[in-house]
Amino acid sequence: MYAIYNLIVKISWLFLKILSPFSPKLKLFVSGRKESFTVLSQHISKTDKVVWIHVASLGEFEQGLPIIERLKIEYTSHKILVTFFSPSGFEVKKNTSAADLVVYLPMDTQKNASRFLDSVHPEAAIFVKYEIWPNYLRELQKRKIPAILISAKFRKDQIYFKGYGNFMRKALRRFDHYFIQDVPSQVLLTSIKIENTSVSGDTRLDRVSEILDRDNQLDFLREFKKDRLCFVAGSTWPEDESILIDYINNAPRNLKYILAPHTIKKDKILGIAGAITKKKVLYSNMDASTIGDCEVLIVDTIGLLTKIYSYADIAYVGGGFATGLHNTLEPAVFGIPVIIGPDYEGFKEAEDLVAQKGILPITDQWSFGELMKKILDNPEFRKKTGAINAGYIAKNKGASTQIMAYIRKLLS
Repeated sequence: MYAIYNLIVKISWLFLKILSPFSPKLKLFVSGRKESFTVLSQHISKTDKVVWIHVASLGEFEQGLPIIERLKIEYTSHKILVTFFSPSGFEVKKNTSAADLVVYLPMDTQKNASRFLDSVHPEAAIFVKYEIWPNYLRELQKRKIPAILISAKFRKDQIYFKGYGNFMRKALRRFDHYFIQDVPSQVLLTSIKIENTSVSGDTRLDRVSEILDRDNQLDFLREFKKDRLCFVAGSTWPEDESILIDYINNAPRNLKYILAPHTIKKDKILGIAGAITKKKVLYSNMDASTIGDCEVLIVDTIGLLTKIYSYADIAYVGGGFATGLHNTLEPAVFGIPVIIGPDYEGFKEAEDLVAQKGILPITDQWSFGELMKKILDNPEFRKKTGAINAGYIAKNKGASTQIMAYIRKLLS
């Protein structure tokens, strides 16, 4: 089976190289991987002690960050290596100070896995959430390098639990320990004879809890918001924006609006701005002395959304209509109501908070308008809804402490 798998990976790599000139994202995916071994050879020597953390993309990086940061603080004699699968994560975090080195993970062939581990020789490998790569995991096990999976969440429709999923089941079983988000995931793993598990919760709850202790002040937002209620829509997609823009244009409420789209290409931003009839300003063109006169601020940059949420009285998180829900915990931690689209299945924190009525799903333009009316007409409802979100995060944080206790034993 490995021969077939390796052939598929090699053919996929060939097609990616052929297609890369026609796609900026694929071009980064391919060109970045061509540099990985060179970068590793330049920055990791045979005598270095290394801890390796692998993530798929930006969301998984944020999930792993509490562990990465603690490793960096506690193991100053080690080099902390982070690998990414996706360009959308790597390009944003390639210069992060949280790790000593960030590279793309070479494609999962037997040759690459062996060469990578020869170069890195980690004392431990930490995979975040979903990343299951058969060749890397087999090579780690062969070399007796401990590997753990953290913040994992499983569903019964995944290949590991299907009759035809034996190959991927074997790969999944190669981890030394599994830190999982919930009991249903533990039950699923038990059904395929994986017993070495701990229900530790989601490290993202630790991550967002730390946000409250940081300086989230943005002077321009204080000038923009003044003493009015502020609605912040983060990581939005066209399906979200069609609902939001119509509401903004027609709502008589005395609200301030901040839109932070997922895509910030110039034509995309100008399209949003052109569709909004209220007085608006782009972050890139704002004048601090007049920004308070505007009703809508369009954020055409990255890296500010978490701080922007701290100024919100109501938040909307995009992706729940088409692409996959974005991070609802970042606004929830500030104790405000969070609105999302209808597709949130598989996002545990969203499922939990929808059930508890802290996160509020909508299905269309009408339901969004009705929900906004309820929130704005009833300050007590707004306060109570936000408190549910803040309380959920405070109650469920602590996964990082449990995971780090295990890692310390591995590195002792």
